[in-house]
Amino acid sequence: MITLPASMRVFERGWLSSNNVLFIDETRTALVDSGYASHAPQTLALVQRALASERNERTLDLIVNTHLHSDHCGGNALLQSNFVCETLIPQTEADAVREWDEDKLTFRATGQTCERFGFTGTIAPGATLQLGGLDWSLLGAPGHDPHSLMLYCAEERLLISADALWENGFGVIFPELEGESGFAEQRAVLDLIATLDVRAVIPGHGAPFTEVSKALDIAFSRIDYLRADPVRNAKNALKVLIVFKLMELRSMPLSELLSLVDNAGAMRAAANLLSDDRPGLVRKYLAELAASGVLRMEGETAKIS
Repeated sequence: MITLPASMRVFERGWLSSNNVLFIDETRTALVDSGYASHAPQTLALVQRALASERNERTLDLIVNTHLHSDHCGGNALLQSNFVCETLIPQTEADAVREWDEDKLTFRATGQTCERFGFTGTIAPGATLQLGGLDWSLLGAPGHDPHSLMLYCAEERLLISADALWENGFGVIFPELEGESGFAEQRAVLDLIATLDVRAVIPGHGAPFTEVSKALDIAFSRIDYLRADPVRNAKNALKVLIVFKLMELRSMPLSELLSLVDNAGAMRAAANLLSDDRPGLVRKYLAELAASGVLRMEGETAKIS
């Protein structure tokens, strides 16, 4: 059992939405990451319930985003419409959010949605945030996403790792799909984590865990496996994005899924690294996912199991 500070609560979500970390102290409340758009009402309800349980019913004062993939910031807009709160995003994403460039923000590239939100400030590696009465150091975590950050509390030996480290791996290395560097950055982030004194990790997805050395061993092995043959990363990315969309919609005609792969940049790039026959490739992966029990095919419609 992981003992967290009394000022800190973790809402463990499913894979469609990132975990949310709520901080409540005497002066401020804050939420780290807000989940996916389709789960925004659930995020709001979780936050409202927790704040209402406080002696003097509190409001949400601050949203902090580790990075701006849709499953980490999709609840921002609804939270902002219900609370008068500040919002901090990675500094390098400020222009893209200000202009609401859905290509730079990767929403179009992944075929995902995110309601437009604003921000009041930015955060960057090297800064310190006080959350829950504790000092959290902001650490750069490129690899999965070039702009991603982690939060580390030396006093409590806790790491909020976003998608840089899970108990059994890490997030898709998206930059490599477009021919940009990502594997080297991800390995460097793992090297950084290995230098920290961490008793527990709160990952972006999955349960918090304490066997940090074991998780790092798995992650180092995986990044070496992916670097040895980049096609492996592309295959994983395409399958993950297909499953994510099906988790959101629950079912999707094959024709619509094929159109999505053609038009969503990250999906198209992954498919192009794997085959000249995108329709045939998608059919093949759907068959593999169905055989493993992840989804089922009913005629020409894919449905999540």
